[in-house]
Amino acid sequence: MNTIHVAGGVGVADTAMASYDAALADANLHNYNLVAVSSVVPAEATVEAVDEAPGLGPAGNRLTVVEARRTVGPGDEVDFREGGRAGAEDADSKRAPRRRPDVAAGLGWATGPGPGLFYEVTGEEPTDVRERIESGLDTGAGLRDWDLPDREISVETAAANPDRYTTVVVIAAYGESEPIL
Repeated sequence: MNTIHVAGGVGVADTAMASYDAALADANLHNYNLVAVSSVVPAEATVEAVDEAPGLGPAGNRLTVVEARRTVGPGDEVDFREGGRAGAEDADSKRAPRRRPDVAAGLGWATGPGPGLFYEVTGEEPTDVRERIESGLDTGAGLRDWDLPDREISVETAAANPDRYTTVVVIAAYGESEPIL
């Protein structure tokens, strides 16, 4: 369990669960039973960002993960005001036009001597997701009084499909999978 692989994926399908499964397949993590943990990186681990996770054991095994995940469905919309500026009004009415949201999920990690931290965030704007991850890592390190100078962030984004479900994931997979039975 010395390497934690961080991989992201995007999935689009007719149901929320199918889009999640497709996003996991895009990250090559769809054949495992994922078990979420809180967000501490063991001191002896190395964190490595990859395009897709390598094979981590037989299908059906349990895999320990930290996961950032966001799904948007056909009925989900957000307010969008002129130029994307909050507070700007539509010229013809006092209502803002509607738009399909973008989908963003991000995972950041901070390491240094000793253990480290993951911090996961979801939203619509990649820049906002990154800023919130940075803030979360700062806060988490401060709570523990840990010096974590080495930091990376991985953000996965997609434009939401107006007629289907769209899911984005970024997952940190801890080592190899283990038998579940």
